Amino acid sequence: MPLLKQRDVKEIEGILNKILNTHSPPVGRCRLLSSGFGPAHALNIAEDISGHKECLGCGNCVDICPILLREPSRREKTEQRTSMALESTVGEDCDLCDACILVCPQVATTIKNYVVNHRMVEVMSRLGERIGDEDEPDLDLFLEEAISQP
Repeated sequence: MPLLKQRDVKEIEGILNKILNTHSPPVGRCRLLSSGFGPAHALNIAEDISGHKECLGCGNCVDICPILLREPSRREKTEQRTSMALESTVGEDCDLCDACILVCPQVATTIKNYVVNHRMVEVMSRLGERIGDEDEPDLDLFLEEAISQP
């Protein structure tokens, strides 16, 4: 679970940006970062970011992932609904939309606020570049439906 007392984002901003810029779903690593550093927590950032903090398996990250929504056949690889399952089914194809971070109950509010306040402009501009792309018909349909809603 996230720490009860939220830390100053400046303390973790460097590693957080490394996590957010890696082409892989970031929710698992953000969950580990949210747990803080302690004797029972192993976070190795030299090679691969890994640790010992169990995912709840709520499936929120799996449900929100746009890659899995566009390509539902990827879900057939596993029935698990964990952040590790998300990483194995999406991998380097991650859109870097950060939606998985925002829906995870184990990611600290500090990290979620950082994503919303510092990263969403980048995410929206990347999506804006893809509007009209023939490989993204679902994005165009989503925008048409959103605009036509009263």
